[in-house]
Amino acid sequence: MAAGLYSRALFLSINNNNNNNNNNNYHQHHCSQTFRFSFEERRRRRRVSRSSSRSFSSLPLSLSTSSRVSSPSSRPVLCQSSSTDLDVAVQAGQDRLLKVPASRIRNFCIIAHIDHGKSTLADKLLQITGTVLKREMKEQFLDNMDLERERGITIKLQAARMRYVFKGEPYCLNLIDTPGHVDFSYEVSRSLAACEGALLVVDASQGVEAQTLANVYLALENNLEIIPVLNKIDLPGAEPDLVVREIEEVVGLDCSNAIRCSAKEGIGITEILDAIVERIPPPKDTAERPLRALIFDSYYDPYRGVIVYFRVIDGSIKKGDRIYFMASGKDYSADEVGVLSPNQLQVEELFAGEVGYLSASIRSVADARVGDTITHYSRKAGNSLPGYEEATPMVFCGLFPVDADQFPELRDALEKLQLNDAALKFEPETSSAMGFGFRCGFLGLLHMEIVQERLEREYNLSLITTAPSVVYRVTCVNGDTVECSNPSILPEPGKRRLIEEPFVKIEMLTPKDYIGPLMELAQDRRGEFKEMKYITENRASLTYELPLAEMVGDFFDQLKSRSKGYASMEYTFVGYKESELLKLDIQINGDSVEPLATIVHRDKAYAVGRALTQKLKELIPRQMFKVPIQACIGSKVIASESLSAIRKDVLSKCYGGDISRKKKLLKKQAEGKKRMKAIGKVDVPQEAFMAVLKLEKEVL
Repeated sequence: MAAGLYSRALFLSINNNNNNNNNNNYHQHHCSQTFRFSFEERRRRRRVSRSSSRSFSSLPLSLSTSSRVSSPSSRPVLCQSSSTDLDVAVQAGQDRLLKVPASRIRNFCIIAHIDHGKSTLADKLLQITGTVLKREMKEQFLDNMDLERERGITIKLQAARMRYVFKGEPYCLNLIDTPGHVDFSYEVSRSLAACEGALLVVDASQGVEAQTLANVYLALENNLEIIPVLNKIDLPGAEPDLVVREIEEVVGLDCSNAIRCSAKEGIGITEILDAIVERIPPPKDTAERPLRALIFDSYYDPYRGVIVYFRVIDGSIKKGDRIYFMASGKDYSADEVGVLSPNQLQVEELFAGEVGYLSASIRSVADARVGDTITHYSRKAGNSLPGYEEATPMVFCGLFPVDADQFPELRDALEKLQLNDAALKFEPETSSAMGFGFRCGFLGLLHMEIVQERLEREYNLSLITTAPSVVYRVTCVNGDTVECSNPSILPEPGKRRLIEEPFVKIEMLTPKDYIGPLMELAQDRRGEFKEMKYITENRASLTYELPLAEMVGDFFDQLKSRSKGYASMEYTFVGYKESELLKLDIQINGDSVEPLATIVHRDKAYAVGRALTQKLKELIPRQMFKVPIQACIGSKVIASESLSAIRKDVLSKCYGGDISRKKKLLKKQAEGKKRMKAIGKVDVPQEAFMAVLKLEKEVL
């Protein structure tokens, strides 16, 4: 009975499996036929759509654009989510490589204080104009570096070409997005020189900040048309009317036609695009003149060499032209010419007023510098463009590779990075503790941190950074003037008459509740009070002059801490002033350790010396002899610590006997330690140097 049931069940399962296999075969055959049919159908439809688009593109440009705009009331590019309008915007964006006359070109940049919404506004402009499709869109689209996304700030200027249809006419809009931090003001100045107008973006909830003023003054120096834009009007704390009055009173701009927008919500974006077309003047039509193009940025590509970003001022340039760099005197053949939209797209020719890039297999980074003028080799221009004012470094530090074998790689990396960051300066330096490295100059502390991180990430280097310092001016007894950024090259006390240090004028904008703490902070840093004025009823401006050396430490962190994040600052270099400065030396076992020497003010010498000696006592390993650690000014010791010796128990073998035997052994041990101290050498470990350098950054 059981055997019969088992055989019947086995027969049924086999029969079901056969039926399932037949069904699966039929299903697979049917699906393959359906897939084959749908594939053929899709290919036929694609062929039809291509032919229709080809016939559409063969129409005259004015006819094709006018056919898209049915009535004056329906704008070609709108901020609403209408599918017809978005299709028109995407179509206009896809046509952005088509040429337009110079009268319909607009070159503009976005300037603002940090975190006021520049990158968000740039993203929305790219999306609304169809330059970047929605599926490709991401936050901070123009910020290419991972470092920019991690910190949420813009470090490098970025260019993008957009196409916008206004009143039935296509316009070419060249956008340059700029950084907002004071340390990257050189990037902003280079961007402004390539534009005719600027969008001044102000946060409607925070108002005018310190860098807002600085960027406006840079734009006014370049005679740009400024369009005020109030961003983040959707926030609950936004006060656009108050901010409008603030801009008019502080900046002096007419804000009667200021645009109120929210880049995040897409409010007012169309009005901004219309204002760019209507209010920013077009570039001059000078295509018939000899070629003159201004290099405003460049970078090194390991496969194509130096890639140059430029703005055509006069003439035209096309693929295959033999070009000549007027400053370096080098000539190359333009292998590739294109536009940034925002990715690199090749074109045949660029005319006056347009912004683009070129690749010419340039191997040497020194041949194509920022600020140089490009012209034709056969038809050279009479004179070069003014270029850019040379950046003056404000903060210096030493960069040394952890592995001494990486010194050539560090040199090559700095040369390539300088091509992309023209404000970076460097020169070789040698340290007895850390070997060969470079003394680098930066525009500020944030600039220094960004350069160090870019070197480590992009070029796979492990670096040691010394404490930041400034350039001191020393007047010697014989009348010579010496500039030194390193304490090791400071003349001896008997040879110098006075030491001057750089001073900066700092302007702090703060709510009135934090005026007291910020005044106390500035006075603790040897600041000299200049002016205080109220911008509005609740906001004030404090102006001080203080030494730059006091600001390169944690001044900005203290400013934000004491004002709970509401205050902002902007500073400018004003000149050198005489100060009571001293060279603080560190001696270990009587030998001066040059890498640990610092230049400090007389009032802070004792505190710095005490902190350094205490830290070194913790870090230096104990020796067989007593090691004194001293902080000295000249021959005077102002702070001292001693490292006790490792003592061997020489009395362990004496299990009794007279005291004279023990005294004899102890005397012999003391003589040996004295002799060892005279000839012994204390090796300071690398970890001790790193810890002391970190301590110097905190206490200086």
